[in-house]
This record gives sequence, structure tokens and C-alpha cells, in this order.
Amino acid sequence: MAGLDNILELISVRQQEAESAVISAARRKAETIAAEGNSAAQKEYDEYIKKARFRLEQELINSKASVDSDMKRKQLACKVKEVENVIEKTLKKLDSLPTDEYFAILEKLLERRVQKGDGVLYLCKRDLGRITEDFKKSVSDIAKKVGGTVKISEKAADIENGFVLTYGLISENCSFRDIIGAERDAVRDTAAKALFGQVT
Repeated sequence: MAGLDNILELISVRQQEAESAVISAARRKAETIAAEGNSAAQKEYDEYIKKARFRLEQELINSKASVDSDMKRKQLACKVKEVENVIEKTLKKLDSLPTDEYFAILEKLLERRVQKGDGVLYLCKRDLGRITEDFKKSVSDIAKKVGGTVKISEKAADIENGFVLTYGLISENCSFRDIIGAERDAVRDTAAKALFGQVT
């Protein structure tokens, strides 16, 4: 019987050792799986945080760019409006000059537009009513300098100020508004630089 007991005890010990080995192996496997899972989870978390931070930074950059662009558009709109106001004030100022100064400007303008040949100069209704003899003489003298003639028509032109200069079938509108309109971009640039400094 003692031999049988020894055998049974040996079997029991071996069984316990086997069970312990299996349990230890299972525990190590579980720890490995848990560690790998934690590492993978941490990696996924870090990657998510990195992508989220990048996305937020891009959104911030885009938001700033959008706000900057909107501000620049509003500033430009204000500047354009102010330049237009200056142009309108300039037109009114030119239109309200004393008669002698006003016609002196028309003379300078005629010097730039006069040509050889026979021309006809049309004034607005208001200017026909206040035309001076000095202006009539100046118009004739200016035309003679280039070998031509310019007659002042008694018929009023449909303009606010300035004049219309006609040579045959070709007419040039030299009203202040039309001149500024033809050179509006250059006038705007000059006015903008004067008002706001260098414009980029």
C-alpha cells in the first residue's frame, strides 16, 4: 500500500506542477496580450491626438486666413468708397471754382486736346451764360498755335462742365467727369496713395 500511496502522491505532485505551469503560462500570455493591447491602444490614442491636433491647427490657420481675407476686403471696400468720395468732392470743387479759375482750367485742357483743322467747342448751358471775352480770345489763340481754328458753339452741350471738342465727325467729351472716368484707375491709384500711403 505504501508503494501505491507514493505513486498517487507523485501523480498528485506532477499534476499540481503541470497545473501551475499551465496557469503560469496562461498568466504570462494574458499579461503579454494585455501589454500588447495597451501598447496598441496607446499608439492609436497618440495617433488620434496627433491627427486631432493637426486638424485643429489647420482649422485655426484657415480661420485666421478667412478673417484676414474678410478684413482686407472690408478695408479695401472702405478705401474704394473713400477714394470715390474724394473724386466726387474734387468734381464739385472744380465745378464751383470762380469763373476765371474755372475757364483757366478749360484753357489748359484745350491746350492738350486741340488739333490742326477746324474745330467746334461746345460748353454746357451754365458756362455759355458766363463765358468771358478773355476765354474766347484764349480759345482762338490756342488753336492758332497748332495751325487750326476752334469756334465756340452757341448751342449747349449736354454735360455738367468742361467742354466737348468736335473735329468733323469726331467728338471728344472733355467734361471733368468723363475725363476722370476715362482715367479712373490712375486717379484712384493716385488718390489711394495720397489717402492711405503705398497701396499693394
